[in-house]
Amino acid sequence: MAAANAAMYGEMLETEPHIPPPSALLALTEAHRAAAEVLSLTISRKWLDKAPRGDGHPVVVLPGFLGSDGYNATFRRYLTKLDYAVHGWGQGRNLGPREGVLEALVERIEYLADRYQGPVSLVGHSLGGIFARELARELPDKTRQVISLGSPFGEGRLTGSYPARLFMALNPEEELPLEQDELHVAPPVPTPSIFSQGDGVVNWQTTVQQDGHAQTQNIRVRGSHCGMTLNHAIWFLVAERLSQPAGNWRPFERGNWRSLLYPGLGGELE
Repeated sequence: MAAANAAMYGEMLETEPHIPPPSALLALTEAHRAAAEVLSLTISRKWLDKAPRGDGHPVVVLPGFLGSDGYNATFRRYLTKLDYAVHGWGQGRNLGPREGVLEALVERIEYLADRYQGPVSLVGHSLGGIFARELARELPDKTRQVISLGSPFGEGRLTGSYPARLFMALNPEEELPLEQDELHVAPPVPTPSIFSQGDGVVNWQTTVQQDGHAQTQNIRVRGSHCGMTLNHAIWFLVAERLSQPAGNWRPFERGNWRSLLYPGLGGELE
């Protein structure tokens, strides 16, 4: 089985654009930089309390590969404090789109949309963001917007991601319920993609939207991959994006002090 999975992985690599993984320096400093983000989060609480308030609409936060609801619990509590109806993904540890996972998520989004009488915003870290984009593609009328955090949905993700081999070992190609050739296509809802050129787990070029539509936007932040749900700048940015009125989406603007925390818009190397 392992040999077969390795062979399928090799075949997929042959058809993928080759994008290298992040540098060894970025990968080796991931944990240290994530710890620094936790510290900066602690000293930014008063500033974060000034973020725009919510309107009570439902928000689902989806964890990254190998993560669970416990990993982003602090982030969800913050969004709840801002008056959103926040929920975890409720699927335990995220091991990939295994049997029944996406079906359960579709049911969860439909239930929440009916319960709150309105569409649901989806916030996904890494693999969770890929799930969020697919859910929005499946349920566009029940999805208010999708915010991805360092999600490698772009072409070249298999060569540009350190966990790719483990992901493919746990999720053989023939069992994947996702259309791999369509992952890079933006869903038909507002879709801001938050990325960091300091990402030490996945190549940031695979986390930006290419050839999007009028309601897609790439927003660059500073920080690690593992610390994205513990990054004070991302917390404020997500709060600002969630506060956009339904049906009246506007792109994020970097004016004044924001340019210090958000060094770029778009997917260009800077």
